[in-house]
Amino acid sequence: MISNLGSGLVLLSLLVCAIGIPVAYGAGARRSLRGLELSKRLAYLFGGLMVLANLVMVYALVAHDFSVSYVAQVGSRATPLVITIVSLWSSLEGSILFWGFVLGLFTAAFAYLQRQGHEHYLGYSLGTLFAIGLFFSYLIAGPANPFAPTPPPVPTDGPGPNALLQNHILMIVHPPMLYLGYVGMSVPFAMAVAALLRGQLGATWLKPLRNWLLVPTGFLTLGIMLGGWWSYEVLGWGGYWAWDPVENASFLPWLTAIAALHSAIVMQRRGSLKAWTTILVMITFLLTILGTFLTRSGVVNSVHSFTQSPIGPLFLTFLGICLFGVVILLALRVDTLVSEPSEDALFAREGAFLLNNLLLVAFTFTVLIGTIFPIVAEAVRDVKVSVGEPYFNRMAVPICFGLLMLMGIGPALPWGRASAAEIRRALLTPVPAALLAVGLTALLGGRDLGILLTGAMAGYALWVTGARGTEAMRRRRARGDSPGDVARKSLLRSPRLLGAYVVHFGVIVTFVSIAVSSTFQTSEEAVLAPGQEFAIADYSLTFKEVRVEQEPHRVARKATLAVNNSGRDLGTLQPAMNHYPTMQEPIGTPAVRTSLTHDLYLTMMEVLPDGRVGIRAIVTPAVLWIWIGVLIMSAGIGLCLVSPVAPKKAAA
Repeated sequence: MISNLGSGLVLLSLLVCAIGIPVAYGAGARRSLRGLELSKRLAYLFGGLMVLANLVMVYALVAHDFSVSYVAQVGSRATPLVITIVSLWSSLEGSILFWGFVLGLFTAAFAYLQRQGHEHYLGYSLGTLFAIGLFFSYLIAGPANPFAPTPPPVPTDGPGPNALLQNHILMIVHPPMLYLGYVGMSVPFAMAVAALLRGQLGATWLKPLRNWLLVPTGFLTLGIMLGGWWSYEVLGWGGYWAWDPVENASFLPWLTAIAALHSAIVMQRRGSLKAWTTILVMITFLLTILGTFLTRSGVVNSVHSFTQSPIGPLFLTFLGICLFGVVILLALRVDTLVSEPSEDALFAREGAFLLNNLLLVAFTFTVLIGTIFPIVAEAVRDVKVSVGEPYFNRMAVPICFGLLMLMGIGPALPWGRASAAEIRRALLTPVPAALLAVGLTALLGGRDLGILLTGAMAGYALWVTGARGTEAMRRRRARGDSPGDVARKSLLRSPRLLGAYVVHFGVIVTFVSIAVSSTFQTSEEAVLAPGQEFAIADYSLTFKEVRVEQEPHRVARKATLAVNNSGRDLGTLQPAMNHYPTMQEPIGTPAVRTSLTHDLYLTMMEVLPDGRVGIRAIVTPAVLWIWIGVLIMSAGIGLCLVSPVAPKKAAA
């Protein structure tokens, strides 16, 4: 019954998309308001069908209906309810179904929020979204059908979801954030396709394009951060980013989305970089499809990826079709969008934005080559090639330094033509802040050239960010407003400008935190018997005992260690090794004590027959500030979405 209901809903969504494509494109070509209204209704119907299909699957999971193949694959009566629900996206078929859910929501939301105006663009945009929906509906209805009936005999219980996905609460929020970021890029892609089909990227279309790009970029930012946090809290290696192919797959579209947003700012202010904006938006979507192929085809080996599946070639075909269509559209229409900055403007703020985009594109290309080269080498030459952290760090660090430097230089420069004296004054004014930051970095123990350069550029960028962010407030203060009114009016009337500087501040915090945590990390290992202790940094750790706890879905072996810091009793920490029925090897769960300055990170490596345990202790400074920095960035992106409040006119 549930299999038939779910399959029927997916088939209906497939039919709706097939009808919606010609209706929407036809409405765009003929500028038919009647056809556009029908397209919107089809968009709402597609979204509703996808929501219902996902609710049906959630019901099947909660009801433990093992006659549904996906439930038999990931369900288990012993799995806690929350994990049972989120197992919807724990395996291939369910993740594609959830992708359809998010795509349906975005399609319906776009049709509703853009229902007024932009009729000349809206039909083409909805037609493109229906084309994307057609592909994913086909996947869900066919090769990745989670509603397929289970072959007899129907089991009475199942293995449960992947053990790694049960090991931390972050798996409840990390994948949905990535999906909202990945799938959300379909909307700005569809809008860019509409601009090319119209042969015009007008100012009125740029504003919603920028907003629809900001939304998934914000979700993708949070998703990447939560993925790093999950890796840090679960995998037990003490790090948060390892240039894993699947990590890179989410990082690539984020880089090009950030570049597209910067291009959109220049286009809005100066009317240039139209082609840059359009092309970067399209590349961002293509990179999300490439990332989906990497994670769901089994071509990369990662703890984040799914197993071998038949849909890999289909994704590759879809990527090829999209790429071919984009190239044809650009060849036919890009000349109507070309409007690059003048030679004089290259030495102003728009020139810095252009250089920033070049660095972001270079960064994207560097990560892309390092990610796909091993795959290509194995496919062409049948040899396994490993591209690891040394390559990425060697190539990425100089680019990151350049980006951090431009975060200070770009906002310091004026828009448009500027004299040499103005440029010199703008660039030299923040230098004392950079020198002060270098001195502070050295005082705190920084001796490495990289950390000193990071301090200098962060100080420079921080001064510029603060100066530009308070400039409007100073102008309003000069008019006689009170400090409270100054802050309120600045937030209400310039939320996007304020949001941009908040994002920059968050980036600076994140950059510095990554540099500090990577440079000053310390690690120690020891094998301890009960009562023994060992020291790391200012901590003394005493091993007490190992306890075995039986939970419904796993058996946890927890080592209890008393923690003392410079004579202060800080209680106990319990790193654990969790044994799941479906896993031969246990999965470790580190114990982390987090503070504003540093983390104490304990991992239980082994339990010996005589009762001793192997413990790895790591002290890493500034880890918390990485997550805080990303949250600041996300808050800034949220501010950028707020519409300014027009000032009230004075009474006559």
